[in-house]
Amino acid sequence: MKTIKSLLLISSFLVMCVTLNAQEKIQSPEHNEIMASLIKNEAYEMNWFAFRDTVKIEIGKVFTTISKTKNTLKVTTTVKMKDKPDWVDETIAELPELKPVRHTSVNTQRDITLNFGKQTTGFYLDKTGNKKTEINENTDGDFFDSNLYPQLIRWLPLKENYKTEITIFDYNPMTKAGIMKANITNTTKGIYMNKSVWIVTVTDGISQNKVINTYYIDSETNQFLKQEIDMGTRKMTLEKAY
Repeated sequence: MKTIKSLLLISSFLVMCVTLNAQEKIQSPEHNEIMASLIKNEAYEMNWFAFRDTVKIEIGKVFTTISKTKNTLKVTTTVKMKDKPDWVDETIAELPELKPVRHTSVNTQRDITLNFGKQTTGFYLDKTGNKKTEINENTDGDFFDSNLYPQLIRWLPLKENYKTEITIFDYNPMTKAGIMKANITNTTKGIYMNKSVWIVTVTDGISQNKVINTYYIDSETNQFLKQEIDMGTRKMTLEKAY
């Protein structure tokens, strides 16, 4: 009888350990593996290319600035394309948890403003149809802003075969508010431009996991060196400018 009780206790303990381990693999502001020491003030530029058959064509440049204070982090991304107005995205999050505070996005097709909280408020302006939608959605959950999650990838403790899920929020005017997941499906060590890199494969609910993003992250400096975007018949890359 004592043996059976002991086995039951051991089984319960193993189940608890497996459950805790599974919980550790879901990244959110309240529970994550983000290494705060890797979050730094930074500015960098990426050249944006598209492929037509085997021809590689530059279509724009992407500028990213990361600035932090004692209590906040701001990430601003500016896309510049020839003969087109800039596309600017900005996200503000609280430190150290990186809980989202505000997200704004401006381009030629639409503007978005999101103010996060138990109620996410703001607006979505469709410029093509001149239609403005007020946003007031219940989002009492634990998530990162979708505009921030690519940066989160390089702040995680990457290693061979590292996989995890990241809880994110993305607003879609068709489906309204949406809490979903981004998935790091694999991590391998490799070489790119004679540098040691982590090659991280990611999908997300924004594209219904149909788009595959592959990030090449310098294992020493932790900088993005390249991003490959595979949309099936369409492929693009972002490459660090020097």
